[in-house]
Amino acid sequence: QVQLVESGGGLVQAGGSLRLSCTLSRPTFSNYAMGWFRQAPGKERGFVTTISMSFGSAYYADSVKGRFTISRDSAKNTVYLHMNSLEPVDTAVYYCATGERVTPSAVTYGDEYDYWGQGTQVTVSS
Repeated sequence: QVQLVESGGGLVQAGGSLRLSCTLSRPTFSNYAMGWFRQAPGKERGFVTTISMSFGSAYYADSVKGRFTISRDSAKNTVYLHMNSLEPVDTAVYYCATGERVTPSAVTYGDEYDYWGQGTQVTVSS
């Protein structure tokens, strides 16, 4: 069974940093992407970033460019989300997602991803 296990959320002050990790168990894909979405209270889930596990190409939402970095360890089927200069608006549940059909033009669409993690809470205090 394919599972995504996330870790690393927590409470941090504005301007601080956090690192999230997500490990894919039993990968059945040969060429796939792993990424992060987030959902703040009362808002729809939105795209944060994604990376191609084979090629390393990374994509970011404009709101996090320059502050967040996604990296991968393909041997461990794991991605990391390094979040710097965190702001209260970054407060959300962060979900890891993966899919084999994700194309560069569609990375922001949640429907392109096949599997999702359970989510991890990130809270940024002002």
